[in-house]
Amino acid sequence: MDFDLQWLLIALPLAFALGWVASRFDLRQVRRDGREAPKAYFKGLNLLLNEQQDKAIDAFIEAVQHDPDTTELHFGLGNLFRRRGDFERAVRVHQHLLERADLKAMDRHRAQHALADDFMKAGLFDRAEAAYKALEGTAFDTEARLALLSLHERARDWRAATDVASELERRGSGSFATRVAHYACELALQADAAGQPAQAEQELQRAREIAPRAVRPLLLAGQRLARAGQHAAALQQWDELLAQHPAAWPLLALDYAHSAAACTDCHAARQRLHAAYEAEPDLDLLQARLELENQDVQRQLLLEHLQRQPTLGAAAKVLELPAAQWDTSTPRQLQQAVARAARPLQRYRCAACGFEAHHYFWQCPGCQGWDTYPPRRMEAL
Repeated sequence: MDFDLQWLLIALPLAFALGWVASRFDLRQVRRDGREAPKAYFKGLNLLLNEQQDKAIDAFIEAVQHDPDTTELHFGLGNLFRRRGDFERAVRVHQHLLERADLKAMDRHRAQHALADDFMKAGLFDRAEAAYKALEGTAFDTEARLALLSLHERARDWRAATDVASELERRGSGSFATRVAHYACELALQADAAGQPAQAEQELQRAREIAPRAVRPLLLAGQRLARAGQHAAALQQWDELLAQHPAAWPLLALDYAHSAAACTDCHAARQRLHAAYEAEPDLDLLQARLELENQDVQRQLLLEHLQRQPTLGAAAKVLELPAAQWDTSTPRQLQQAVARAARPLQRYRCAACGFEAHHYFWQCPGCQGWDTYPPRRMEAL
């Protein structure tokens, strides 16, 4: 009995000492790993700030290897892959996060949102749609619905876009009336193309009810009347539009002139176009006025417009006239218009960095290089 007790008294301190040594070894290992992980993380952050993305990715991968349970490192690495355009690796990182059973609910939703963004950026719209729909009812619900709205617009799925926009407005995310009115106009155009005029009229009426002051529904309604030969009704529709939005004249000026020319009396339309042009000399308004005038008046209007607005567009219209119809000052005005339009296009371009400037520099303001500008100007097209 004494012999067993003696060995017991020796074994207990020995076991305690071995346990203490083992714990100290593990603690030093944990501390060393902890020091290495933040060091790799800050190294990657520094490289990222210096716009060295490839090296930053390597540093973040090293940090993730030291601490594979850190979710923030995974999010940072995945987002960096996406910004770089490496969508496949970004998807793998975010899918790996979603597969973790210990991930908190908020982080899981965040990873799902990041994965949906990966699919969106990669052009995988069907997978992006499914990923965004999985976020309904989460903290990312609004962001996901806004992304779905953009996705439906890209796909030109106007009915789905209408549903999403209406839901966003119902949830208090702002007013989407103007966008929904545009969706209805797009559906009206599709219905007209499919030979469904009644459906098109219904969609335009809905657009006007949703956004009574919107320009496009009234514009399209007038164009539909003009195509049906109801030019007087089209002019009345456009007059209603212009009373609310005088700035919309250039959008419908030519259609307005064509409908006016198709009516028996276009005197009132001519006066309205003249008044609009005097308020804002615009090339579209000028073209509309030309549709309602004889050749002598057309010539005079073109030459006067070139004098008032010496632009390249005005010069092109005047050049359509025979030279015999020009005034004595017309060649000089044409030369001034062309020179004015060409001046912004004539630039020097640095051969090292591509920095463009109107003046010649011996030292490039962009890359600070010397003698990097070729002495010959380039014309940017």
